[in-house]
Amino acid sequence: MALSRIWAAFIIIAVVAASFQYIFSGEKDIYSNMVVGKSGDTSKTRTLDSSVLSPEVTRTLNASKEYKSGENKIIRTADNKIINYREQSADGIISTCKTAVDISINLIGIMALFMGFMSIAERAGGIRVLSRIIGPFFSKLFPEIPKGHPAMGHMMMNFSANLLGLDNAATPFGIKAMQSLQEINPNKETASNAQLMFLCLHAAGLTLIPVSIIAARAAVKSANPTDIFVPCMIATFVATMAAMLIVSYKQKINVFQPVVLLWVGGLSAIIALLVIYLKSLSFQGVQSFSGVLSNGLILLIFFLIILGALYKNINIFDAFVEGAKGGFETAVKIIPYLVGMLVAISMLRTSGTFDVIIVGMKNLFAAMGTDTRFVDGLPTALIKPLSGSGARGMMIDTMKPFSPDSFAGRLACILQGSSDTTFYVIAVYFGAVSIKNTRYAIGTMLLADLVGIVTSIFLCYLFFG
Repeated sequence: MALSRIWAAFIIIAVVAASFQYIFSGEKDIYSNMVVGKSGDTSKTRTLDSSVLSPEVTRTLNASKEYKSGENKIIRTADNKIINYREQSADGIISTCKTAVDISINLIGIMALFMGFMSIAERAGGIRVLSRIIGPFFSKLFPEIPKGHPAMGHMMMNFSANLLGLDNAATPFGIKAMQSLQEINPNKETASNAQLMFLCLHAAGLTLIPVSIIAARAAVKSANPTDIFVPCMIATFVATMAAMLIVSYKQKINVFQPVVLLWVGGLSAIIALLVIYLKSLSFQGVQSFSGVLSNGLILLIFFLIILGALYKNINIFDAFVEGAKGGFETAVKIIPYLVGMLVAISMLRTSGTFDVIIVGMKNLFAAMGTDTRFVDGLPTALIKPLSGSGARGMMIDTMKPFSPDSFAGRLACILQGSSDTTFYVIAVYFGAVSIKNTRYAIGTMLLADLVGIVTSIFLCYLFFG
């Protein structure tokens, strides 16, 4: 029910915001932009006199020849003209529908591959072995799951893939975990306690090596692309712990049991040691280590699964094909959920709602007399729960005018690495098992996101302020 109301609210707010701009701001193209527009489309192009520019805009143009505030851009051309125009930040409704289907189609091959190998692992008993290993810990956080149930192994595979930044593997493992949990869910249309705990932990996005963020910083000529590595790691860890504590409180789970504390403490120690090691490496060293660790792990998993299947003497290829069929069906099944959610998010973004929020926040904090540098990095945090690609674009758009080594540029990167895309996760994972009542999942995920945002801002001031 909560998802239904939020989805309706997105659409209503978007239409009201667009109508307000149409009536009072003269945005005559806004309805067309929302429906048939595409990301990157420009409008309201005009030439400005340099004398009307604020000192901040002038400094930015002198440094990078481009200033961006929301969807409005000001550039200095080669012949020294100052051009102001509006650039659409997201696709309109029609293009978004196509994007949603494209995402699902692109998932088909990945889903089929990993679901196929998961099927082999299940028949060979590998998932149950993994479930028994992590059973003592997971049985405390997921008390409703029977001892040794395959769902524990599936969840562990998902968390491991997330930790190493293996997005392609994390999604199939996560959907398989949701399907396993759905088998023991007494109410098939309502999220179970175990599903809520799993998905909230997943959405917190605990990641060890933010390789894509480091690579993006290198691409825009950062002097030290890896300097946000430790703040990113701390922020995402705090957000994950917040998600665990919030759900544990709602489900009356005692997280201060010795087994839980030992596992969390052990994981924290391992992460700390890896962070110390990675901090000693160069940018190229981090990339090389990440590639060997993540891709090598995938190949090792495939290798062990095949060895186990040969030992158990099962029909390996038949097991793979059977699992791959399920991956294909699941990828197609989530299309309606993705279309609905992505269209609502597109309307919210193309209506100019985010510009109003950002300007309002900046004015509010300025009126309070507080430092407003962090506000320039907040667009990434606001878009991240709605769109991963949108947040990545916003992160890069923040780094370009302010520079990647500015406070705003670094904060945008830390915010990008502090959480996952909440509403995308909700649509895909609950859609895969046809859950309609998500209970307190959205509220918990957004609260964990907020913890991650506040932690990111604090860490940015601590490390770079």
